[in-house]
This record gives sequence, C-alpha cells and structure tokens, in this order.
Amino acid sequence: MSRLNELRMISRIAQMYHIEGYRQAHIAQHLRISQATVSRMLKRAYEEEIVRTSVVAPPGIYSDLATALRTRYDLTEAIVVDCAEDRDGAIMVRIGEAAAHFLEATLQADEIIGVSSWSETILRMVENIHPMKTGKARYIVQTLGGVGDPSVQTHANQLTTRLAKLTGAESHHLSAPGVAPSREAKLVLLGDPYVRATTDLFGKITLAIVGIGALEPSSMLARSGNVFSSRELAEVQEAGGVGDMSLRFFDAAGAPIRTPLDDRVIGITLEELSKVERVIALAGGQAKTEAIRGALHTGVIDFLITDKFTAQRLVGDCDVAEGAA
Repeated sequence: MSRLNELRMISRIAQMYHIEGYRQAHIAQHLRISQATVSRMLKRAYEEEIVRTSVVAPPGIYSDLATALRTRYDLTEAIVVDCAEDRDGAIMVRIGEAAAHFLEATLQADEIIGVSSWSETILRMVENIHPMKTGKARYIVQTLGGVGDPSVQTHANQLTTRLAKLTGAESHHLSAPGVAPSREAKLVLLGDPYVRATTDLFGKITLAIVGIGALEPSSMLARSGNVFSSRELAEVQEAGGVGDMSLRFFDAAGAPIRTPLDDRVIGITLEELSKVERVIALAGGQAKTEAIRGALHTGVIDFLITDKFTAQRLVGDCDVAEGAA
C-alpha cells in the first residue's frame, strides 16, 4: 500500500499544480511539505505517466509531414504551410509569408545573409517582412549575379536593397550577370573590385536563403536573361541533372553536375553553400518536386519551407497523417 499512498500524493500535487494552477510554494505550504519535495514529486508525476504531455495543433498545421521531412532528409527543421490549391502562384505566396515570419523570429544580431536575387519566392518573403527593431543583420549579400534585363533587374535589386533596409543591414550587390558569355568574360568580371568585394563575403555568410529551380527556369529568371540555352540544359539533363540552386546543378541523388556551364556562372557554389551555418530553402510546387528532392539530398539544406502538397510528394510512402505541422 505504501506505493499506492505515494502515488496518491503525487497525483494530488500534480492536480494542484497543473489543473488548479497553484505555485509550488503554495502547494508546499498547503500540504506542509518542503518545496523541494513538491518539485521532486512533480518530476515523478511524469515518470509515472500520471502527467502526460500532448500537443494538439490547430487546423492548417502539418506536424506529421514536417516530422517526416526532417527524418527522411536529415533536416534541422521543416515548415509545411497550408495552401488551398496546388498552384505555383498561391504556393509562393504562402511560403513567402511563412519564411518572413520565420526570419523575423530567428534573425540573430550581426547575421550576414546571402540571398539569390532571381527567386520569386524569396521576393514574396521580402514583401512580407516587417522592419526589424532588434536583432539587426550586418550585411545582405547577393549570391547570384544580379545584372540582367532592366525590366526584371529592378525586382532583383529591390529584393536585396529592401531586405537590407528591413533588417538594418548594409547591402552588397553582385554587379555582374548571373551567366557570363564565356569563362574568359567571367574572369574579367570577377576582377572588378566591386564584384570581388561581394564574392569575398561568400565565405562569411552565416545564413543563406535559397530558392530551388527545376531545369526549366522560373519566369523571373527566364525574363532576366540569366539562363542557359535549351541545348545546354538538355546536356545537363542527359548528365542526370534534376534542378539547381543559384544555377548550380545537381542530380537526383544530390551529387553536383559538373559541366563547362559552371565556368560561366557568377555566384555562390554548392561547396560554398555547404559551409554556411544555416541554409534555408524556400520551394514548392509539382514541377519542382524532383528538384527539391535532389536538393535535399545534397546535404546543403538545413531548413526547408514548403507547401503541404509538395511535402506529401516528398515523403511519399512515409506513414503520415494529414493534420498538424
């Protein structure tokens, strides 16, 4: 009976603390026991499963999908956003909103943030960020050449400039095209002191925010002119390429696709990205699913923010229930 009596006392203390809302000091005084005993018995309440913790997520939250993504792809975190339809435009908006909230909540003081200038999803993120009063960043670094068609380049420059203003940071633009006409032209452009000042910061980036592209370039990137020809992309596909991050291609297993095209890209490499402390990828949509899967296998990405439809495709045969995230 002694154990039963002890469990009765533990149950009463747990009830007073968790249900009736009394502080430990009040419980100790009420029961004429020490506060240390109260603390010890509250711990025992968990050990004896008298008190059990459950998390009930509200509708529109997909915890099981997020957990499956973290487990399958060895991610630090995954955020799965709700979306009414599996359509690129709607998905980009929802991912952008979630990414803005996440950046606002987790930005550390003096962060050096790297961003690609030609991602529509990252642009949606920037549009949703509120000016930050604390935890301001140090630099915003453009990680892919930002020079292109003037009508689109405005958006690319605004993305970097506005993010810098919102985070209280200094912007560093990469004043060169994302794709140089030749390897020789790239070397000349990299010799420019302003371009070099930005590329020298790649190794100091503490947080990189990247988009993931399918072989077929996004409309924003295509309009910028920073793309390869159909023939060149076909060669990447023949080599097993499924997608890119900042125009650095990889295959379904996440292995880099080494082609002469790399010699023309002015931007951060996958190897440089792998050395960044935190890499957050923003991507979703049916057309990008295989590219996202390959990107996750590169080992570069720490955080993924995607939509529920894409998450379901990415986890495939995982036993997950639709509900919380």
